[in-house]
Amino acid sequence: MSVKARRLSGRLETVAAKPTYAFDPVDDDKIIKNRLLTRTTTTRGEPPLKKLQKKFTSFVLEVDKEEDNYSECGRLAKAFLQELATFEIPLLKSQAVVEANLREKESFEEVKEETERQITQARGEIEELKKQLEESKVERQHKEECETIRKLIYAQPPRSETEKVICELKREIAELEAESTASWRLLELRKKQFALLLHVVDELQNTMEDEQKSLVDEIRTAVEDQRNIAEPMSVD
Repeated sequence: MSVKARRLSGRLETVAAKPTYAFDPVDDDKIIKNRLLTRTTTTRGEPPLKKLQKKFTSFVLEVDKEEDNYSECGRLAKAFLQELATFEIPLLKSQAVVEANLREKESFEEVKEETERQITQARGEIEELKKQLEESKVERQHKEECETIRKLIYAQPPRSETEKVICELKREIAELEAESTASWRLLELRKKQFALLLHVVDELQNTMEDEQKSLVDEIRTAVEDQRNIAEPMSVD
């Protein structure tokens, strides 16, 4: 076997014999990439890359023999090429799938951008509609207030009747003010009369007290005079 053939066979054996482990979810891309390269699946049977490596090894070993085995080499080469074509077809399919996925990804990105643009536009329209709704509410409130005021105005009597009622009220107010003034004057007069009466009563009370004091003094003087007269007579 030539050195180049041995190196290629060793690489194929390394790739085909590379074990697969249960990776973490972070390493899912590595697992998928490894399975696509080696064409290994979870089904039973020999992996395609392993079969291709065996075909190539058989062909190389047959070529290295120093015998007249051209027919066998041709058969093994044909089998290797058939196996290589068989191995290449899924790769081409995978490549087509990858390209389709890339196109689908681009289409998805376009749809995503368009969706985000529509969402942004819809949010702007929603905000504008909210403003219009608030303005409509304020306008409706003003209309309702105007309608309430209009009903109140219509519920009021005519202006002529209102002026008549106002004149009547002014007349009654004037009469009440006149009565109030007369009552106030009468009250002031009664206050003055009552004050004068209290003054007279006070004067009478003072006069009566003075008279009572004078009378008591006179009686006391008379009693003392009588005592003074009676004392000499009793001594005799």
